[in-house]
Amino acid sequence: MKWKLPLALLTGIVSAVAFMPPPDWSDRIVKALAQFSQRNPQEKVYLHMDKDYYAAGETIWFRAYITLQGLPSVNATNLYVELLDKNNNIVQKKLFAGGGGMSPGEFELPETQKPGQYQIRAYTAWMNNFDPAFFFTKTIEIFDPAKKGGLEADSLAQDFSIQFFAEGGNLIAGQPGVVAYKAIDQNGYPIEVTGTVKNSKGAQVGNIKSIHDGMGSIEFTPDAAETYQAVIKSAKGQTKTLALPAAQTKGMTLKVYNKGSRIFYQAVAGPNNDTSLNELLIFAQMNQQMVYKANLDVADGRISGFIPTNGIPSGILQLTLFTKSGLPISQRLVFVHKNDLLQMDVLESDIHPEPRTKNSLVLRLPDTISTSISVAVTDAEAVPVETKNVNNIISNLLLTSDIKGFVYNPAWYFRNDSTSTLQALDLVMLTNGWTRFSWEKILSNDYPQIKYPYEQGLSMDGKATAGTGRPLTNGRIDMIIKVPADSSSMFAQAPVDDKGEFHISGMIFPDTAYIYYQGNDNVKKSKDVSVKFTNHFFEKPSLIKIPFPLRVPPAVDNAALKAFLANAAESNKVNRAINNKTVYLKEVNVNAKKQAPAESTEKRYVSGLFAGGDGMTFDLTKETPIAMNIFQYLQSKVAGLQITGDINNPTLSWRGGAPGLYLNEMQSDISMLANLPVTDIAMVKVIRPPFMGMGGANGAIAVYTKKGGDNTPVNDPSVRGFELYKKAGYSVVKQFYSPDYSVKKEVHSLPDKRLTLYWNANVAIDTLTHTAKVEFYNNDFTKKFRVVVEGMAEDGTVGHLEQEF
Repeated sequence: MKWKLPLALLTGIVSAVAFMPPPDWSDRIVKALAQFSQRNPQEKVYLHMDKDYYAAGETIWFRAYITLQGLPSVNATNLYVELLDKNNNIVQKKLFAGGGGMSPGEFELPETQKPGQYQIRAYTAWMNNFDPAFFFTKTIEIFDPAKKGGLEADSLAQDFSIQFFAEGGNLIAGQPGVVAYKAIDQNGYPIEVTGTVKNSKGAQVGNIKSIHDGMGSIEFTPDAAETYQAVIKSAKGQTKTLALPAAQTKGMTLKVYNKGSRIFYQAVAGPNNDTSLNELLIFAQMNQQMVYKANLDVADGRISGFIPTNGIPSGILQLTLFTKSGLPISQRLVFVHKNDLLQMDVLESDIHPEPRTKNSLVLRLPDTISTSISVAVTDAEAVPVETKNVNNIISNLLLTSDIKGFVYNPAWYFRNDSTSTLQALDLVMLTNGWTRFSWEKILSNDYPQIKYPYEQGLSMDGKATAGTGRPLTNGRIDMIIKVPADSSSMFAQAPVDDKGEFHISGMIFPDTAYIYYQGNDNVKKSKDVSVKFTNHFFEKPSLIKIPFPLRVPPAVDNAALKAFLANAAESNKVNRAINNKTVYLKEVNVNAKKQAPAESTEKRYVSGLFAGGDGMTFDLTKETPIAMNIFQYLQSKVAGLQITGDINNPTLSWRGGAPGLYLNEMQSDISMLANLPVTDIAMVKVIRPPFMGMGGANGAIAVYTKKGGDNTPVNDPSVRGFELYKKAGYSVVKQFYSPDYSVKKEVHSLPDKRLTLYWNANVAIDTLTHTAKVEFYNNDFTKKFRVVVEGMAEDGTVGHLEQEF
């Protein structure tokens, strides 16, 4: 669409431009940020989870909140979530469908899940183009419900370290300067310290005493001819002597005073009169958007000013001091703390602690803006929450998602707006640097390499070659797409480019799609075309490392943990009883026997010793397994066979020993089978002990790779002549089990040991009353309920509500 301006108005604009002052040198910096923001919008993910820790056999429930430039990322459709152990091995990973800036999801933990520390990691494809340190991560602990206690700490904190950070990046000789510090133990947790700062002659110039979580600051005027050392003492009596940053005689630095309603800044120059630094620019940005800029003139005395915050939302404001050449020489982070969070409260409650009684809550939400919320209700006594290191939707999206350094207990900084809280929050700003982007790089047009496009729906890529082996340059790929999960089917065509490559995007389907494909040459009308699909990055082994070592979570109260594990163990028994319930059919007379598909496949593949024995056969040509490898596929499928530990290098045990491993009836090993794509496997036969083959005293696992003809079912005439490619789709999220005891059911005779009594990733909100009703039934024992509500409004404001009943 083209817009036309009236001639008189256009003349006015031209005349105004003619008399405008020449471009300011600071325009280059403004344009660089605008271009970077346009090309690299910032996407974030936060997961609201139902609990802080879990027992093997439980389900991890979560809802993702996805933002783009601080607003709900309404077009984001793909969310990638992984569960990693402390050795960086991916134990589970799933792709979930998103929409409206949210995505529900869950991970089912098998009862054989090894106890220990794990990390949940969530991100989008777009976030995968940038530093993985900005992915959402949360450390959780998974317990063994068969044990009475928790885990032993990996290591006791015996050592400590302390870091010093000069405000603005440098201490300037002869000028009062602030040096902040942060002390941590060897596990990365804060410790309180005391000490003194002395010059080279032993004269004391300041005291050190941490104010909050190992952090504090000192202010003194350094001498250019002096060096300074801090003598630090920990609470355990350990001492260390460390040098402070050296004072500079050249350059500039920033001093900042956060007054709340306005931010005062001052550029401080070194004693050497460097005229090249006379013209400066103070530039402030938040969420990659310019908030404030002002030209400074040191020679003229214009070195300070105020930034009003009345129009700035809560979040981290980055102040940078630039030279006229565009060089950033000093930086300071400031947190703008406003009363602009999403307000939610409990309007009504009808709570009953008696077993299996119905409870209800009415939540009140803002009446001026559309809001989306998720709600978790847990047993407040059997599942005590983490209180020492809490990160919620507010502290994550406004604070920790913008800085790489570890912030301990970030939710504490949003408890109130008292002077002590804001002072401690400013210490977080002083001890953490900005790393989301580099000014030097974006000013020189050095942008991150975009390998992964902003995804909307599922996509498929590949390359077609003609019979000569050269790229097919004039043709297409015809596809028949069938989705067993919802019985849907469709037809698609993908033209190839001059490199023989093709691309299809915008697909949406659950679980797995069968892609029946055929390459066609438009010129030669030939079907002698080979097609090779390109694996999506999520289908490949991840090379991304955990950004920092998993920290041992603070210990859970022993009495509470004992109750938690006992209830979790009972709940696992109930689930097993439900899942293993036998259904008996009436006796029928069978006059003819049709050969079963699994038997037919087994006869085609199995020979010799492998044809006999007491075993179970899994025909993968007739199903669509979603598993990383064959060992994950077999987990919990064969009674007595234990598959534990890292799924890429698991520990196998059957009757006290390891079963023999075979690939196409040749002896194999764990590594070879673990790296074999599940899509290449036709069948697995698991033979119970003893097996007469070599190494089979403890049973055998025999894996068979597909032969010709197993990629296309011959009994489907609509796809005859097509090849088959299986494409993983969106994981199907199971429904949270919430019993209705007002109705009589056989399953209600079983004990109710649920620890999460209610979970809803997207609670319905009445648009007329702006309220949301939550109803749930109690279990057999809970007396005290904890309700956690998290949400986001359409303008990106977030809120957190936590209350016990």
